[in-house]
Amino acid sequence: MGEMSSFQLGVIGALFLSVASSVSIVIVNKALMSNLGFPFATTLTSWHLMVTYCTLHGAQRLNFFENKSIDLKTVMLFGILNGISIGLLNLSLGFNSIGFYQMTKLAIIPFTVLLETIFLKKQFSQKIRMSLFLLLVGVGIASITDLQLNFVGTVLSILAILTTCVGQILTNTIQKRLNVTSTQLLYQSAPFQAAILFVSGPVVDKFLTKQNVFAFKYSTIVLAFILLSCVISVSVNFSTFLVIGRTSPVTYQVLGHLKTCLVLAFGYTLLHDPFTHRNIIGILVAMLGMGLYSYFCTQENKKKPPSEPQLKDKDATPFIIAQDKEGHELKKLNKDSVV
Repeated sequence: MGEMSSFQLGVIGALFLSVASSVSIVIVNKALMSNLGFPFATTLTSWHLMVTYCTLHGAQRLNFFENKSIDLKTVMLFGILNGISIGLLNLSLGFNSIGFYQMTKLAIIPFTVLLETIFLKKQFSQKIRMSLFLLLVGVGIASITDLQLNFVGTVLSILAILTTCVGQILTNTIQKRLNVTSTQLLYQSAPFQAAILFVSGPVVDKFLTKQNVFAFKYSTIVLAFILLSCVISVSVNFSTFLVIGRTSPVTYQVLGHLKTCLVLAFGYTLLHDPFTHRNIIGILVAMLGMGLYSYFCTQENKKKPPSEPQLKDKDATPFIIAQDKEGHELKKLNKDSVV
């Protein structure tokens, strides 16, 4: 019983950290990109990952966690895949309308469910599937404003969905099968993610913004906001791996849509962004879907035999309503990216 309480407390802490840090970085990045005119999202993400790695390296040297060796080929391919998925999401953001990009984000949940069902033989009950459907409908109502299609944008979106789904499934699978913590996996993979984005970031950003990141005039306030964004990103990246490791890729995506609703509400309440009855209805429907998802997961957990270890049923972990993969919120303000 003590182990269960400790596990549930850890899940709640991970979810809260993810929501708090993700919403915070959206606010900071909005100020950085919309108000201060720094549009280089992919390059900024590479800096996030480099700062994350340096922070974890310092923590490891101070014995805050034990480094565990992971097969180099595995961690390299995993890191590169995650880096590519971020780049593809940013390109999808640049080639598609706001509505179609939001559809891309919404499609990640059903694709993840499909992949886990086919390749990992995981079962999702009809109640869970219906609650996820309700969630997606609500977020769609609240955030999708247009749907303009083009061939290149569609191809990029499909590739972004596939790489993101596979990357998040691997984040969960590697932690479970290789018995490594979220911190150990992030520490091992962050250099490879940072490297591919550090090389490709300036090229992608120049293609999307027609500006050169190296020619940008960095004022003191811009540097301060970049530093703040990088500091918060450590919590964002850590909590992403932590949530996926302790719960599941699907639960992480559900959490991501909660962040979308919170950012929309924050924009209306504090920043006086345009808000309609459609936004309000969509958010309420999405929150109902999240509540049902949490409730059904909790009920299914109670039906599990007491002898079955809780950690083995990642998809039955309840989503308790308290992500730079927070790009769609910023897109509504200034073609922005995933963190």
